[in-house]
Amino acid sequence: MEDTVRITKKAAFSGLALVSAAALLAGCGSAPEETGDGDGGEALDYLPCMVSDFGGFDDKSFNQLGFEGMVAAAEELGVEYTEVESQAETDYNANLQNLVDQGCNTIVTVGFALAPAALESALANPDVEYVSIDDTVDQDFDGTTDAENIKPLIFDTAQAAFLAGYLSAGVSQTGVVGTFGGQNFPTVSVFMDGFAQGVDYYNEEMGADVQVVGWDREAQDGSFTGGFEANDTARQIAQGLIDQNADIILPVGGPIYQSAAAAIRDSGREIALIGVDADVYETDPSVGDLLLTSVLKGIDVAVHEAIVEAGNGNFDPAPFVGTLENEGVGIASFHDWEDRVPAELATKIEELQAAIIAGEIAVESYLAE
Repeated sequence: MEDTVRITKKAAFSGLALVSAAALLAGCGSAPEETGDGDGGEALDYLPCMVSDFGGFDDKSFNQLGFEGMVAAAEELGVEYTEVESQAETDYNANLQNLVDQGCNTIVTVGFALAPAALESALANPDVEYVSIDDTVDQDFDGTTDAENIKPLIFDTAQAAFLAGYLSAGVSQTGVVGTFGGQNFPTVSVFMDGFAQGVDYYNEEMGADVQVVGWDREAQDGSFTGGFEANDTARQIAQGLIDQNADIILPVGGPIYQSAAAAIRDSGREIALIGVDADVYETDPSVGDLLLTSVLKGIDVAVHEAIVEAGNGNFDPAPFVGTLENEGVGIASFHDWEDRVPAELATKIEELQAAIIAGEIAVESYLAE
């Protein structure tokens, strides 16, 4: 792997959503038995592989988390791994074929954009196992994955984003919070819609009128950059939210948070940023002072579990859906913003999390049962 990719060995979540690898593994299935590789046993004949979307493995977000999960699994199994980084969507089919040609036993595809190419490859290579991050690979929309050799890893981040929305409404000084995304796909808008639901719930409970700019729940549409790159378009959209007086911003789309951070710094105002997928405070300390929290996906732990199971001959194609209950999603601690979050609000977030888990609060999403 290129030196630019940093491999960290941190727990999946911290703070309110503190989770250990063992806890999330319990959500995916039982932890696998140890292999003999660490104590002189026969080495496994197994090659796990991964293909990124065009965000690349150093996106400080879901590509990086997926890669870290594969590396950890390969180390546990005592095997090598192979990865290929996509530079554009047109690379997907060729990159997958490249991995098949290298004899990969399990291929992890990172991101919903890879789903069509993953399905084509899986159908053509039924003896290869596939793990799809962020997509059920249900291209005919019949409610089931379209190939028996694909395991989806999907995450109901609306639940965690609901908590972040309620938190933001309680912290905001202007009464305006904002969000924008890369493209209006379900895996992106699920964050934005959950966030707005949390703000709505705060308004109902507190008799407040905190406004959400950048997302319209009724229209199910909002502000999107059209891609997943940190660029001037992303910066302009973030600036537009700031111009509407938003003092907390949730960018959903990998590196686009970097453009939002630049706009925040240029504004000279106290505006908080909310990260997604990883705890961005840990993956990108350069924006740590701006981060109120991050909406987390346990991608690294879920990938680790899926590969270890497959490497031990126990590949299970049943979908894994990350929720607050199984700790597949959560929110990070408040880090540098902790002293600006009232104690009663922090306690309320914990209570809301428990209520969502208990089914007392229903958070709407395309993944909700």
